[in-house]
Amino acid sequence: MSAQAALKAALRAELRARRRAIPPDQKRQWDRALQAGLSALAAQAEGALFCFVGVRSEPDTRPFLAARLAAGRAVAVPRCTGPGIMEARVITDLAQLREVGPLGIPEPGVDCPLLAPEAIALAVVPCLSCDREGRRLGQGGGYYDAFLRGRIFPAVALCYEALLSEHIPTEPFDVPVDGVLTERRLYGSAAQRG
Repeated sequence: MSAQAALKAALRAELRARRRAIPPDQKRQWDRALQAGLSALAAQAEGALFCFVGVRSEPDTRPFLAARLAAGRAVAVPRCTGPGIMEARVITDLAQLREVGPLGIPEPGVDCPLLAPEAIALAVVPCLSCDREGRRLGQGGGYYDAFLRGRIFPAVALCYEALLSEHIPTEPFDVPVDGVLTERRLYGSAAQRG
């Protein structure tokens, strides 16, 4: 294991514990603020939105997804198809998240249409932490790095302000995002576009 990989593994363990320790009332308050910020950001994106489905201690994206679907906007969510491989599948209702993927995350079935990368107007991705330059620390499976590599669409990570890092260690295969949205503000180049 490289020094960077060991540093990232230790940071992941620390951040998972810190995120699990957030009091539920505080998490709900932060999630509401994140959803408001995400709604404002997504309103500027014409076209389909790709967004993760938050589980466990991750930011809760379901209310945002439900509101977007209720407004008749195009939404796609991840479906894992193999180790480190993910695709975007279009849903029209949260009830379509009826399968549990290999990582324990609700996913759409193969009957939901595939969304081509060129049709994505904005991707919203999870992280354990980010720094303000868009370097993100994920769970370590590489799914989002592979999905975001060579992208033609902007990508924003959701992160609680308390979990931002001054600097995220990276390796050559790590793919940064254009912005980091917290419950307080938007950081990165996506902020300049918005």
